[in-house]
Amino acid sequence: MSELLDKLNNKQREAVEYMDGPLLILAGAGSGKTRVLTYKIAYLLEQGIVKPWQILAITFTNKAAKEMKERVEALVGQVASDMWLGTFHSVCVRILKREIELLGYTRDFNIFDEIDKEKVIKEIMKKNNIDEKVYPVGLLKSEISKAKEVMKDEVQYQKDAMGDYRKEEIAKIYNMYQATLRKNNSIDFDDIIMLTVKLFLENPDRLMYYQDKFNYILVDEYQDTNKTQFLLISLLSSGTGNICVVGDESQSIYGFRGADISNILNFESEFPNAKIIKLEENYRSTKNILNAANEVIKNNKSKIDKELWTQNDDGEKLDYKTLNNEYEEVEFVVDKIDEVCRKQNQKYSDFAVLFRTNAQARVLEEVFMKSGTPYKLIGGIKFYARKEIKDIISYLKLIQNTNDNIALKRIINEPKRGIGDTALDKLDMLATESGISIFELIQNSNNLAGIRSAGNIMLFRDMMNDLIKLKDTMKVSELIKRVLKDSGYEDMLNSEGTKETEIRFDNLMEFIGVAMEFENENAENTLGDFLESIALVSDVDNLDESTEAVTLMTMHSAKGLEFENVFLVGMEEGLFPSKRSIEEDYDTEEERRLCYVAITRAKQHLYITNTKKRTLYGSTSYSIPSRFIDEIPETLLSAESLENKEGKKQNTTSSWLDSEYKRVETYISNRNRVNETVERKVRPNVGISVDSFLKNLAGTTVAPKPAASSAAQYKIGMEVKHKKFGVGIIENIEPEGDDFKLEIMFDGSGFKRLMANYTPLEILSDGE
Repeated sequence: MSELLDKLNNKQREAVEYMDGPLLILAGAGSGKTRVLTYKIAYLLEQGIVKPWQILAITFTNKAAKEMKERVEALVGQVASDMWLGTFHSVCVRILKREIELLGYTRDFNIFDEIDKEKVIKEIMKKNNIDEKVYPVGLLKSEISKAKEVMKDEVQYQKDAMGDYRKEEIAKIYNMYQATLRKNNSIDFDDIIMLTVKLFLENPDRLMYYQDKFNYILVDEYQDTNKTQFLLISLLSSGTGNICVVGDESQSIYGFRGADISNILNFESEFPNAKIIKLEENYRSTKNILNAANEVIKNNKSKIDKELWTQNDDGEKLDYKTLNNEYEEVEFVVDKIDEVCRKQNQKYSDFAVLFRTNAQARVLEEVFMKSGTPYKLIGGIKFYARKEIKDIISYLKLIQNTNDNIALKRIINEPKRGIGDTALDKLDMLATESGISIFELIQNSNNLAGIRSAGNIMLFRDMMNDLIKLKDTMKVSELIKRVLKDSGYEDMLNSEGTKETEIRFDNLMEFIGVAMEFENENAENTLGDFLESIALVSDVDNLDESTEAVTLMTMHSAKGLEFENVFLVGMEEGLFPSKRSIEEDYDTEEERRLCYVAITRAKQHLYITNTKKRTLYGSTSYSIPSRFIDEIPETLLSAESLENKEGKKQNTTSSWLDSEYKRVETYISNRNRVNETVERKVRPNVGISVDSFLKNLAGTTVAPKPAASSAAQYKIGMEVKHKKFGVGIIENIEPEGDDFKLEIMFDGSGFKRLMANYTPLEILSDGE
């Protein structure tokens, strides 16, 4: 009998020992799922059930993969180093590095990040005179990503788009985008899994090879898989049937990225004879925190029957506080953190502040900075997206893959070499006509005849050729230093001598440190492997939990983490749950799952805050407490929280009155608009004069029914005319405070968002 099993509870032990086909481990928050996965792998190796290289273990972050590998090695030794363990993307890149030639690429392919992707799309639109206002780049990036998440390549997308003019135009851009990628011998992040699945579908012999190779497959965070990821593991596991997935449908929060909760809900039907084992004992949170999470999530319909329990103490009750505005909210958070640190001898790193949307981070940073409270913001400007880092990465990409025109265009005149856009456009045109890359074109000096900056281009070419010769003989960190020196980048920064350039130089030194760390952890140390590693990194991978600072992050980023004390800020309707999710039960359920995840990050104490009014996206509106607060039983709230909650109920009417008073007061500043507004909105509903209306609002205790917006006359699909933008179709209508936001696609001016009460529109025809 293995001594490994002695450290597990009965359910965990059952999950580790089960080996007879497909297994779903339903692991609730804090129930030890990572421990079970780790021990299961260790058990497979210790008992000699499989060889290390026959194990494929998939996680969702590089950080999780690294931690799991370290844990397994601590249990069974270095033998574990030969197993395949990584994220879906890193595992697929490893396969593509071996097999991608079957798909028409060469093995030295590069991976485009989101910045590269955007640059390519913009170039395509510019060359083809496509208006970004009509087809926003963000929309195109999203549409292409969504297509690839469901295995829809450009050919299939074009077929499905027939008959839909807008989709047909997007299909053309998608087609040109993929052609550009192939020309550059590059793939984007979304291609990685799609191309791996395509490889297996088109080459059954290669699929059979990997089916035989991976005798046991384990997948973490299974509730967050999308259809392409599901197809991948289904193909790989169909040989032996030995697949173990770990997940929790209550923590499925990435639907907006394509994650499909039905993968876990339908596991039994997709994998016949599957066994389900539930891990319901929570080791992380107090009873009060866990009970709050259970009470919230039980309101969802799409779930599997289970309920977390814990042997931990009851702990302190939850604190709930309503503040006047977002600044007071964050000031309360800062003061509370300082108070707890001072009185209870806790560290700043014991605290996390979780928020729903990145737009909330600005005020958080501003107040934390002014207070002097140390903090780290996860998800700010990404390190690898900084200009100086992108520049040097582009040098490395061109050294690795000389077909990468995007990398070349970025650095051929960075630092300045007198090679302007005109010369670069000429090179691009000549290369396209010749069917070769720009770098191949400039190898022949005769091709540069007539180009004014030909001499500078040849100097750049010769420098790059010298650097390319060093690729296979020099460590990556040393190669970066050589790039900085030979390219003139280091001299450029030194000559400027500003505070900003000092920061940029420090960032580059940090980048060299990243390369040195990579060299210490990887035996081969190739440039291609280094570029692959940084292309697959995420914000959470860079989270240093030893830093003595409060962590500020979105609720989505907090997945998989835990903290002694957690603040959930901005718990208001329209913010959390988000405005868009409220209209659909499916989306509201995902928001509730996100709330469940956020609550269960807390080990000892949970604080919930919201505001009476909030300014966000340039608009100020009065707030209503999130429905999720009402789903938490009052028996779990502190006495002070109950007083706050009761006071909020009593003040709901007066808050609305204050809001209405200020709104009408604004109208008075423009008499003509007030008169128009009174005739259209106030008198039909109240039947009194403006002065009487305001006086009554100031003194009444019962709120009259809010006036109907002029948007009531508008419908989706309605054809309207605007004096400036011309004729358009209303595509969507959304509430926005006391007004409504109209989303209109104008024939000549493209997509616009306009406020109903302040936009004169002529109705040309009825909508739906």
